[in-house]
Amino acid sequence: MRTTTATAPGKVILFGEHAVVYGRPAIAVPVTNVQAIATLTDGPAGAGCSIAAPDINAHVRLAANPSDPLALAVGLAIQETEISSEPDWQLSVTSDIPIAGGLGSGAAVSTALAKAVLVHVAHCRSCQPDLETVNRIVFAVEKLHHANPSGIDNTVVVYQQPVWYLRGQTPQQFKIGQPFQLIIADSGVASPTAAVVSDVRRAWQSDSSRYDEIFDGIGSIAEEARQAISAGRVDSLGELMQENQRLLRLLDVSSAELERLIAVAEESGALGAKLSGAGRGGNVIAVAASENVVEVREALLDAGAAGVLVAQVDSYS
Repeated sequence: MRTTTATAPGKVILFGEHAVVYGRPAIAVPVTNVQAIATLTDGPAGAGCSIAAPDINAHVRLAANPSDPLALAVGLAIQETEISSEPDWQLSVTSDIPIAGGLGSGAAVSTALAKAVLVHVAHCRSCQPDLETVNRIVFAVEKLHHANPSGIDNTVVVYQQPVWYLRGQTPQQFKIGQPFQLIIADSGVASPTAAVVSDVRRAWQSDSSRYDEIFDGIGSIAEEARQAISAGRVDSLGELMQENQRLLRLLDVSSAELERLIAVAEESGALGAKLSGAGRGGNVIAVAASENVVEVREALLDAGAAGVLVAQVDSYS
């Protein structure tokens, strides 16, 4: 019996959420502090393929539930191999990435499962699966999770690189001129991504000119942020976050709790803060000078944040 393990990180969107769905650019980075871990073990002959996800109390049989997100990730990965019948495998996947928090939990779980399958079939633990293939698989699963995903979550999680993303184009890795720390505070409120994305789409359909103007503004901020990050001008990111958050409010995707945590972060020394992801829950991200990071983190915890991560944003090999 062989066992194969694969992992995938979380992610945050720095700039460009929602607007990225409508053809504007976005910047996202992996968050390696949190991970999804998939383990695949050969089972006894005739057992078939099953996937367990104890974190959400789920146990899925591939043949019985092929459209379940867990089974779909495994099934699509199997289709990329030469396996012609259901394999006798037992898979399990665990994750310390908060669910429905804007950190890419679903994409990470799908990525870890797909990678485990492809590496296991290759009989080479040190091999890396073709990431373009993994990305295609995970994006298909993301459509189940989020109805109309932009593709940014799966791209950042699969490639584990900071990326400049424009829908329909090849994601671009870009230079991080100066590493910086990002403070990520979990509001403790689940972010209903599919519902929020659908609400924004309905609003755009009813007043496209107004919403296109907001999306243009968010896209311009992402452009400025990319230039600042590449040049190492970290101190300018705070104002860009503040302006991005102002536009997200106009999209009606913020909430009282997110606004409260944003205010706490800025009052305790953050250069700027904003929601990250779909909004109406999930996470607030803040950027601060290195000497203020601990103070901002403690202030957010004291204010009732469900959890606070400090992630290093850097170029990854």
